[in-house]
Amino acid sequence: MSERLCPEDEGADHAASRTTPALPAWIVSRPRLTDRLARAVRGRLTVVVGPVGAGKTALALEWAHTRHPPGPLAWVTCDGRAEQPAVFWPRVTSALRDAGVRVPDAVATGEGPLLVAALAAELNRRTEPVVLLLDDFQPAPGSPIADGVSSLLRHTSDLLRLIVLARRDPPLHLRRGRLASDVTELRTADLAFDDRETAALLAQHGVDVPKQTVSVLRRRTDGWAAGIRLAAMSMEKLERHGEPERFVDRFAGDDEAVASYLVEEVLDLQPAAVRRLLLTTSVLDRVNAELAAALCGDDIGGHFADLVRENSFLHPLGHGWYRCHQMFADVLRMCLRHETPGLVVPLHRRAAAWLGAHGRLADAVGHLLAAEDRDLAAELIVRHLAIGQVLGLSRSPLPADLTRTGPQEPGIASSPEPALLSAAVARVRGDDQACGRYLELAEKLLPDSRECDGQEENDRITRCRLAHAVIRMDRLRADDPEQAYAAALEVEETGPLLPHTALAQHPEIPALTLAVRGAYEVRAGHLKAAEVSLTGALKAAGAAGNGALRRDCLVELALLEAVRGRFRAADELAAHATQPPLPSWCAAERSQAALHLVRAWVELARGEAGRARHELARADAVLRSSPDTFLAELRALAAGVAAAVERGGPLGCGPNVLDELTRSARLPVTVLRTVTPACAFVLGAARGGRALGPELPDRVGGRPARTEQLSPRERDVLDRLAQMMTTEEIAAELYLSVNTVKTHLKSVYRKLAVTRRSAAVRRARELQIL
Repeated sequence: MSERLCPEDEGADHAASRTTPALPAWIVSRPRLTDRLARAVRGRLTVVVGPVGAGKTALALEWAHTRHPPGPLAWVTCDGRAEQPAVFWPRVTSALRDAGVRVPDAVATGEGPLLVAALAAELNRRTEPVVLLLDDFQPAPGSPIADGVSSLLRHTSDLLRLIVLARRDPPLHLRRGRLASDVTELRTADLAFDDRETAALLAQHGVDVPKQTVSVLRRRTDGWAAGIRLAAMSMEKLERHGEPERFVDRFAGDDEAVASYLVEEVLDLQPAAVRRLLLTTSVLDRVNAELAAALCGDDIGGHFADLVRENSFLHPLGHGWYRCHQMFADVLRMCLRHETPGLVVPLHRRAAAWLGAHGRLADAVGHLLAAEDRDLAAELIVRHLAIGQVLGLSRSPLPADLTRTGPQEPGIASSPEPALLSAAVARVRGDDQACGRYLELAEKLLPDSRECDGQEENDRITRCRLAHAVIRMDRLRADDPEQAYAAALEVEETGPLLPHTALAQHPEIPALTLAVRGAYEVRAGHLKAAEVSLTGALKAAGAAGNGALRRDCLVELALLEAVRGRFRAADELAAHATQPPLPSWCAAERSQAALHLVRAWVELARGEAGRARHELARADAVLRSSPDTFLAELRALAAGVAAAVERGGPLGCGPNVLDELTRSARLPVTVLRTVTPACAFVLGAARGGRALGPELPDRVGGRPARTEQLSPRERDVLDRLAQMMTTEEIAAELYLSVNTVKTHLKSVYRKLAVTRRSAAVRRARELQIL
């Protein structure tokens, strides 16, 4: 028998061979990916992994027809999992021959390992690479085909460039290839369409919609090519009626075309155990092996590793967690509801129990809401001290569905938790009357701790009382500082009864408590205590991610400094309070009046009585809707000083004027004693006819003593301290360890003869170091 030898054209500019399928007209050009594929094929192994309909073959076809492979291209279309060695290897050798690669008959007619070894030896005789593309390559791990391809790749050095298109990771020792940097991978996320490609696909069907609609469709489909194509086909029919945008708003995995496609191409091809696992875990937004076992039982959950390996519709999120493709998840949930409707609610409850026990409170609450078990959600929230998250005091919010609808009537309730949750929801929705009603109901349902049996019940009641006090603090702090302070004291009394780490995990509660305490202490004249409380609240609010509370603490601290006559510090703190990322005020609030009051005092210190009056008018407007007796008295005092400055001269700013102003002010004695030197400074400057200008005094009083010089790095740390940055934030910005920053802070405190952050910043301003 004569040998069949194919001529080689080793120096040719290679294009798609006759083994390569034709380029369809409907292909969407994706140069960002074909460029990556062109670079990847310079290496030994390129793997393109994605679910059915992700556009793997389309991408390879575009690359083959529009780019120049580094050598002859042999395209092999496999039969997926049904591929047999007796069919696979003849396909490979035939494709190589059709691409112009020399494959003797003695090699082509071989079998098993001998064929692979002979083919590798033949390819190693070449002087240029060969590109072998295996489409729909899905052999089982350890199968003869998988072992043969691995051996061929291993024994052909750099002369064989292998491209694999598959729905799951091919069993080709990818981990070994990653370590040696011999493998390039394009996965589901890489294959996802972007907005430009989505618009181009829609244009093929004559669909022209706004960019926003294109983005919505791309997000709803997770960029899945088949999903976008199916949507485009439906939108094409609706285009003449002007309804494609409305279709996108409703488009999901339960669309008939999408559901039929995914059920036929994916779900019905799964083994029974894997199919059940997919349907059962579809109630989850993300899943890991333990959670899958908790929902399905160990027998079915044990197939999770197989599911992850075999199904590219599951996207890895890291640390063993996976997220199902959005449209596939929609289909699975629809099938679960149709096939086993009675299983949906128990699955949500089972998921909530596992997630709550593993510290994933928001996910657990979401599942309980899906199960329409709001009472159990309330118990979980109160038990985890998460009432502050319901109130929006933390950067870790709970599901929006919790507050999207109004509070539900607890009805004939036997426990306080549902009433507490309803009170918090009413507070978030601005229904103060309902909030008060639910708080009263919760109070009635709270038993006396002396009547409780056992430590567990005592702990439960303690957590309920803490939640009750937190809601009261949030409700009353704007309108009744004294009652809010009483609630804050209750929190401080209740906290020590809980495990010492409980409140540490919820910094929003200490932040609100200290802020309420600090605001009350300012108004009561306990200025030193207020500074300590507000500084602590500022730090805790930063840890909780509560920008509004952080802003209010800065304003209160600015007010404190203005009262003390430290106008430069007051001005800087007020400026920090109004800078992004801190939020602005969306309604008239007491802290907004305090801010205008601080600015008024600062303008008075500059000698700008007219500007001060403007700020006082703005403060007055806020106070009319949010009354505050303390701020109103300070405003009246500032207005009197402004009027005296405008009159000017000895008559307008004489010594008697100050006595009259302070005598008429109904302020705490300590506040009056503290603010009097500031008033005297402003009046004295006006009486003497001195133009103060824009420069502000560091403080009203004598010149501070000299201190030991700070190092450049200590100055860097001190500068960021003045910006209200935390120790961790300073460390990150200066590329230092947290311990190093703490060492610098200790040195700064020692040199400035202070013991606290706020005192260090104030002392540095007095010394003009900042």
